[in-house]
Amino acid sequence: MAGRPREFDREAALEAAMLLFWRKGFEAASMHDLCEAMGVRSPSLYAAFESKEALYLAAIEHYVLTYGPPVWDRLGEGATARAGVENLLIGAAEILPKSRSAPAGCMAVLGAVSDEWPASIARAIRRVRLDMLGNLRARLEAGLANGELPAATDIEALSRFYLSVFQGMAIQAKDGATPAELRGAAKAAMVAWPGEGYK
Repeated sequence: MAGRPREFDREAALEAAMLLFWRKGFEAASMHDLCEAMGVRSPSLYAAFESKEALYLAAIEHYVLTYGPPVWDRLGEGATARAGVENLLIGAAEILPKSRSAPAGCMAVLGAVSDEWPASIARAIRRVRLDMLGNLRARLEAGLANGELPAATDIEALSRFYLSVFQGMAIQAKDGATPAELRGAAKAAMVAWPGEGYK
């Protein structure tokens, strides 16, 4: 006999939970809020996700897989590392502000400054941010190997600098910065690219 069908579309419910957590944070999003947003009753939510903590972990994974690529895939675009970093920041300027379909900012960045987390969630969100740093580091190391950066470039420092710019843009977007304002910040950050003639 076929198993009993779920009462809801799990992916749609997870998307709704993710958007609520993104807007309100972990603590402020109550179970009542989550059930209402997801269109499920409490027993169905617990049957599918076990706990609020487990639901958040699933939501942040969904966020990374769904909302990460439109921004971070841009880092690999462009003929040089500089072009890739600029593509990332300009793309972020367009995507980070609030839209009809998503809240402003970056869920993984905003979570770092707005909540007290259970340990498992703190680890998961930190891992997402470390992955961002690793992506930047890998792109810059490739640029260094290709002669696009001065030999003395501190890749770790430069990676952290541009991640700091991205994270700052996410917070400014949450505060209402416009795409034009964020593009200006992105362009200003590119002035710090080391070495004249390495563009």
